[in-house]
Amino acid sequence: MLENKINDFIKIQNSNIAVVIKDLNDNCEIKINESVLFRSASTIKLCIMTELLNKVNEGKLRLEDKIELTEELKIGGDGILKELKPRHKFSLEEIMTLMIIVSDNMAANILIDILGINNINQTIQSLGLKNTKLQRKMMDSQAAKEGKENFITAKDFAYILELIYKGKNINEKCSSIMLDILKRQQVRGRLDLYLPEETVIAHKTGDLDNLEHDGGIVYLPGKAYIICVLTDKTDSNKAGREIIGKISKMVYDEYLDSNSIIV
Repeated sequence: MLENKINDFIKIQNSNIAVVIKDLNDNCEIKINESVLFRSASTIKLCIMTELLNKVNEGKLRLEDKIELTEELKIGGDGILKELKPRHKFSLEEIMTLMIIVSDNMAANILIDILGINNINQTIQSLGLKNTKLQRKMMDSQAAKEGKENFITAKDFAYILELIYKGKNINEKCSSIMLDILKRQQVRGRLDLYLPEETVIAHKTGDLDNLEHDGGIVYLPGKAYIICVLTDKTDSNKAGREIIGKISKMVYDEYLDSNSIIV
């Protein structure tokens, strides 16, 4: 069985690992450490995107609304906005897109400021994500030292992806926007590491020191599945990416040759 193969692989890894896989055709699931809390890293940006589109759906914001970059907004970490000179203007849609496809931290913090941490967490709860929480902005090392961390579980990660896939994250229109952006992901080398280059994956990654996450929807002819792999306390980030890539390849190979992930 695929679940046994994954468990055997996990047992020989020097890492904390959680996995959720769901066949979107027959709803069969494999769940390993699915409720264990992990620091979310950039996977929390899925929730920020959700709240932005929630406010757009309510008519409180427009995706066309413009934001002007300032020197004060610049932070470190992933992204391209920090490399640009101040006074460039971007639409909220562009900010949201950059937050996801290149995991832009400055973009995420701009949206957190606009939306509010409390509002984002209320939307997280309304979606039924029981163990996901946003407590600080990206790259806020002081808040992290004070114990304010962002958390997610593999179960929650898979569930929000399922809501998006089924058009139920806010509504069908908003879910379609999210899915289109996730398919344009440019941060690679995890779920896709050992898959054929043409494989379509709508996904979001996250990383911190010795922590690597990736979760997404993998599309194959006539079928699709969700796969979320969270890793922490790996020997290196490269090791974490390898773990995700190898588990992803196991699932892909089994699923490609069968009608279900339960084989």
